[in-house]
This record gives sequence, structure tokens and C-alpha cells, in this order.
Amino acid sequence: MLKLVGRIYQKIFRILFWITQKNIFKTLGRGAYFIRPFRIDGAANINIGEGTSFQRGAWLYCCGVNNQQATLSIGKGSVFGYNNHITSVGEVLIGSHVLTANNVYISDNIHGYEDILLPIIKQPVQFKRHVQIGTGAWIGENVCIIGASVGRNSVIGANAVVTSDIPDYSIAVGIPARVIKKYDAVLNIWVTVGND
Repeated sequence: MLKLVGRIYQKIFRILFWITQKNIFKTLGRGAYFIRPFRIDGAANINIGEGTSFQRGAWLYCCGVNNQQATLSIGKGSVFGYNNHITSVGEVLIGSHVLTANNVYISDNIHGYEDILLPIIKQPVQFKRHVQIGTGAWIGENVCIIGASVGRNSVIGANAVVTSDIPDYSIAVGIPARVIKKYDAVLNIWVTVGND
């Protein structure tokens, strides 16, 4: 009985969330919802696909720099863990059915640091590179993805820092992240990548 009541409550919550929030975002697909987000900046530039959900503490930031408009688009059916922070000052595209663990940071930008006479906090945010997370990817706990893309159905291991592109059907770990396994379509198995 309690499970049934819980499911009914969740359904009502999702419907009410969608009705009250759909006009804030550029697009908010049916069934998409946030559980107590920390902060959402630039919602008018954010597209979220149907059925995508965010656990507590999400921070989405989508505000352009240098007179350019920013875009943040997330496909359908993606699930984001607690305290995920996604920042776009240019373009961040996240596919459908992406799964993230807790404390994940995804960003297309860095802080300037070149002027040694200024504290870094007073230096401008700089667009680094377009970021794309492929459909079906799994991003582990405490991962940072900065100005790099992750391929379709790829896995990024916990605590990795991704600063260069990870191809489709790959497993990457470490700081900086490096591919340790790839799916071999000829053999139909995952194969270990040698350390050269």
C-alpha cells in the first residue's frame, strides 16, 4: 500500500512540476523533473527532454560570454545524480539515456588565469570547447568533464578528469582520463587497450 501511495505521489509531483516549470525553460519535456535543485541560471536557453530527472542539488548554468548565446540541451530519459553541476557558456549537448552518479561536473569553459596581477576570480570566464556527451553514456562519481566530449555508450570511471575526447564504446579512467577498454565490433567483446 505504501509503495502505491509513493508512486501516486511521484506521478502527481512530476505532473505539477512540469505544469509549473515548462514555461521557464526553452523546452521541458513531459515527465522531466528536478528534486530540489540548488540553482538554475539561464533556463530560457536550456532544453530538457522528456522523462529526464535530476536528484537534489543540481546546478545548471547556461549564460553566454563574449556576446554569444549559450545552449544546454539534454535528451530524453537521462538520470542525473545528486549535486551535478553543468555549465555552458557556449554549447553543451547531452544525449538521451545518459546516467550520471553524484557530484559530476560538466563544463565547456575555464577561468582565465593569464594576468598574474589579478586574482583569478576577477579574470574572465573563457569558452574552452564544445562538449557533447553521447547517448547511453555512464559518468561515474566525482567525474569532471571540461571542454571535452564523451562518446556513445562510453563509461567514465569514478574520480576521472576528462580533458580530451573519449570515443564511442570506450571505458576511460584516471587523471587525465585515458581509455583502458574499447568495444571490438568484429569480436563482439570489450578489449583491454595496452599502455604504450
